[in-house]
Parts: sequence; structure tokens; C-alpha cells
Amino acid sequence: MTPLLALLQAPVEAGAKSAAEGRLTLFGHAWADPIFGLLLLLVPLALAWGRLRYGRPRARVSVVPAGAPPATLRQLTAWLPLPLRAAALVCVVLALARPLLSDVATSSQTEGVDLALLVDRSSSMNHADLEQGRTRLEVVKDVVRDFATRRMTDREGACDYVGLISFARYPQELCPFTLDVDAVTGFLDGIQLADDRNEDGTGIGIALAKAVAVLRESEAKSKVVVLLTDGENNLDLISPREAAELAAEEGIRVYTVFAGRYVMDAFGRLREADLEIDTSDLEYVAETTGGRFFRARDRRALEEAYAEIEALERTPREEERFVEFYDRYPSWLTWALLCYSASWLLACTVSRRVP
Repeated sequence: MTPLLALLQAPVEAGAKSAAEGRLTLFGHAWADPIFGLLLLLVPLALAWGRLRYGRPRARVSVVPAGAPPATLRQLTAWLPLPLRAAALVCVVLALARPLLSDVATSSQTEGVDLALLVDRSSSMNHADLEQGRTRLEVVKDVVRDFATRRMTDREGACDYVGLISFARYPQELCPFTLDVDAVTGFLDGIQLADDRNEDGTGIGIALAKAVAVLRESEAKSKVVVLLTDGENNLDLISPREAAELAAEEGIRVYTVFAGRYVMDAFGRLREADLEIDTSDLEYVAETTGGRFFRARDRRALEEAYAEIEALERTPREEERFVEFYDRYPSWLTWALLCYSASWLLACTVSRRVP
């Protein structure tokens, strides 16, 4: 960068912020004192007054030579001082109008959610009643995967930390809270049905208590659990209601989803879940923690449940707009000085007038 350009751009690059505010926007600049622009009307008068001070040449030539002599350098440059003085006056007037360069910045502030996804992997998730030809677990993994992807990507300028916990008799934290959607979906795809009698069961209360313990370490303002199961709690080590009280104390909101059309009775027969299943614990958990209970009898209902949870937990986006101004009048004064100096030098040297 040349010294001249560095001088002209220094006010902005050095961060010379202005305390003034733009009152008029014109020619891509904001002007703090545009009233001084009226002085431009006086520029022609000032130039005319300057010409009158010099007077007019009074010499006359009685005889015109037959052939005009070649123009000298002085004759060729005689006109330059006047427009340079005019440019200097215009630059001074524009500097008085105080041009400003505006810099607009927008700051988006969003508070993400720490979201724990609990997925039941008990043996009953092997039933194929949510979608023909596919087990409950396969359908659930599809729906939860899509939900997690939407929550973890840049949704309206916000994204959530998501953790994954699977459970049967006991819970297992598969993925800690992360913004890595591939990690969450990878662990989700790896969830398998509980095929060992010692690990099979539906420990809803224990799983929820595990999620509460994990979220207790979080500093997020909003903590949410989405618990999906297809059965009733059958382990009394920690009941769902006790776990709900723990979640409420920690300010954790819990959404519960019961997925499945049929349940298996004591004789191994499938019956309509509405007639056999008791969802009072799931409803109590949701109500106590400020969440909601959802009943999904097929894939479509399951997708709608997760879509409604997403809508309920939509993080508001706050935007703040900042406008900063930088003074540009030093640049105009620099140009005025350069123009006037050039005019003076020309008038004193090659363009000098002879009385």
C-alpha cells in the first residue's frame, strides 16, 4: 500500500469510531452535518472572487504574427490551478458535512437445549405393529434419528446438545451430550434388542433417573428428556414417579411417548394396548415435569409426536443490531490539502502568470 492510500484509509483501519450519528444518507455515506453541504453553492462565488483579485490582463498586441507559435508548457497548464482550487474547496465543504462510514453488525443470540433421548430396547420392541414388516425398534430409530438431526443442525440459528441413553432392565449412556450428529446417529443405529433374560425388562424409572443424573452436570438453561417406551415399568428399584420428582427438582422437562398398538398378555397373546396398558406413570411424569405425554399407535403418529415436541421446544431467536460509524472527514481534508498544494505549486512554477 502506498503512503498516500495508507493515509487516506487510516481512520477506518485504525478503528477511529465516531461519536456522531448519520442524519442523511447520500452517495453511499452517512452525513452527520449535511447542512454544511449548502456551502457548495458558494464555491463558484469564491472562485470568481479569487479571479477578480488577480485582475485581467490589459496588454494588447497590435500585430498578430502570420503563424501562431507552438504552445508552451505554461500555456498548456495554465487552466489547471483553477479546477484544483475548486476541488480543494469542495473537499473542505464535504469534510465540514462530516461524512461517516457505517458498519452494521447483527448478533444472533440463541440459548440451545440439552436434550437427552431415552430409547427402550426391551424385547417387546421386536413387535411389528408401528409399520408393516418392520419392528418397533427399527421404526423408532428412524424417527428419533430424523428428530435428532433436525435438533442438532442449524435450525433457525440454534442447535442443541443431544445425548443418547438406551434402556431395558438398566440404562446405558451410549453417547454423551454432543453437537456431532454423526456420533449420535451412529450410536442410535447400533442399538440392539435385549436378547438376554438377565438384561431384559422395562426400567423406566431407573432410565429417567440416569438421565436426570447426567443432566444435573449440564449448565444449559433448558434441559429436556424425551423418553420413549412400549411398556409399563416393571422394576421397582426407582419408580417413574420418584424419578419424575427428581427431574422436577432439577428443572428438567420430560416428554413421554408410548409407542405400540398391541401388548402381550400373560398368555403370550397380543391385545390392543388401549385395553391392557396402564400409561398413568408416563402421564404423571410428563405432568409433574411440565412436559407432555404422547400415544403413538403407528409410524405417522410417532412422527407427529416428535414433531410436536420439536415445536414445543423451539428455541426463540434474539437478534441485536449494532451500527457503528467511522469518521471519514480526515480523508476529505487530505484530498483538499493535496489539491490546493498542487494548485499552488503549478501557479508558482509552470503555470505561473506573467503580469
